[in-house]
Amino acid sequence: MGGWAIAVHGGAGVDPNLPQQRQEEAKQLLNRCLNLGIDALRSNLSAVDVVELVGVEVVDNEYFITEENVGMLKLAKEANTIMFDYRVPEAVGLETCSAVVESPILMNGLPISVYAPETVGCVVVDSQGRCAAATSTGGLMNKMSGRIGDSPLIGAGTYACNLCGVSCTGEGEAIIRGTLAREVAAVMEYKGLGLQEAVDFVIKERLDEGKAGLIAVSNKGEVAWGFNTTGMFRGCATEDGFMEVGIWD
Repeated sequence: MGGWAIAVHGGAGVDPNLPQQRQEEAKQLLNRCLNLGIDALRSNLSAVDVVELVGVEVVDNEYFITEENVGMLKLAKEANTIMFDYRVPEAVGLETCSAVVESPILMNGLPISVYAPETVGCVVVDSQGRCAAATSTGGLMNKMSGRIGDSPLIGAGTYACNLCGVSCTGEGEAIIRGTLAREVAAVMEYKGLGLQEAVDFVIKERLDEGKAGLIAVSNKGEVAWGFNTTGMFRGCATEDGFMEVGIWD
């Protein structure tokens, strides 16, 4: 065992024009989450307890019914499209959406500028070498009734075993098709790859042209991440003092 390690993410597919202030706010939040997890790990909490402590806050459904969200749902219905349910725009009209569609960077066939990544995840290995993973998402606005994303599907968006813990973010359908999180553990077990090698392999070979990212820890106290999007909000720390927060490559 190589000691504890923790990684968090705040979603993949970042608008390259995201204002600097928003970038700094995101990094501050990532640091806050990391420090919360670090303190818990230093207090010898288990990996499962730590991941629950860092991405879990239970609120009533009414919390999500805001004037902005209602307006965006109306906009999505009128445009007959889907979008993430947490965005940067404040009050946009259909003519604004039409201009946005011209963006050359797409996710799920939609311009990257309509997205503000809101899937969050945490992976932890504790001092006993136990791995855990947790992922939460708001899903897609105006999605088809009955659609289930990758986050709650164990093996797709979230997975942990005795080898590693993995949390994914990005295009849910692509992540599901590739059983992305489980695949990291599989290539470690059957190909003998190290953690970062496994992450790199899965991002390159298992996404079927989809866009996604992931964070991972191993039972050896290693931490890794990878993404093929324009960016991914992420942060990580290990028991030996390493700590990093980033958005871009």
